Amino acid sequence: MRELKLVGLDADGKYLICEGAKPAETFKLAADDRLRAVLSGNTAHPVQPHLDMEITNMLSPKEIQARIRAGASVEQVATASGSDLARIQRFAHPVLLERSRAAELATAAHPMLSDGPAVLTLLETITTALLTRGLNPEKLSWDAWRNEDGRWTVQLAWQAGRSDNLAHFRYTPGAHGGTVTAIDDAASELIDPDFKSPLRPVAPVAHLAFDEPPRPAPAPPVEAPASSRRAKPAIPAWEDVLLGVRSGGQR
Repeated sequence: MRELKLVGLDADGKYLICEGAKPAETFKLAADDRLRAVLSGNTAHPVQPHLDMEITNMLSPKEIQARIRAGASVEQVATASGSDLARIQRFAHPVLLERSRAAELATAAHPMLSDGPAVLTLLETITTALLTRGLNPEKLSWDAWRNEDGRWTVQLAWQAGRSDNLAHFRYTPGAHGGTVTAIDDAASELIDPDFKSPLRPVAPVAHLAFDEPPRPAPAPPVEAPASSRRAKPAIPAWEDVLLGVRSGGQR
């Protein structure tokens, strides 16, 4: 810190004139209330100096709402701009309501299929798809934001087991609730009526090789008893035929 030597007041009496180690180095110090307080010894409660500098990252209300409408959260905008969280929330609240309303309207829109809009709404289609795959359709989280081209992107979040899943749709307002178009694969699977595979891949079940018990040997064929056999007719001897003797010993 350099030491200055007091020379005196300027002609108007508003500044103190000081000089440095060299007489050619002169400085002036404003003779304001703060300097008078220091010289008088009354410095118990210093007054916070007013900052006239412009904070370059301070966003205007319009800029705050534009970022929120584009999908940023209140926390993200506050962190990026260095602004107070309460200030961001005050201007973001109406836009968050707008986003929530857009997401609600999108659930009543009809998914676009290869042959045109579906009869069921997006919410009905999603509910059916999740139930078919054994998932809980009650804990769904919807969000929406407006893109630079003015169109709405709708996001669906759901949980399957321990995995968090996202699907995105393009929402176009219109008659009969408007339409939604799948943006990513997850969205396509949810609205595809012919898609049979589960949304969450299932590991194949390992094949367990068990030792097959030996098959019992076939039982040997059992010969029917003689009593059950059918009696055959008696054949007469040759000499009986020649002598005209009948079977049974009668002539």
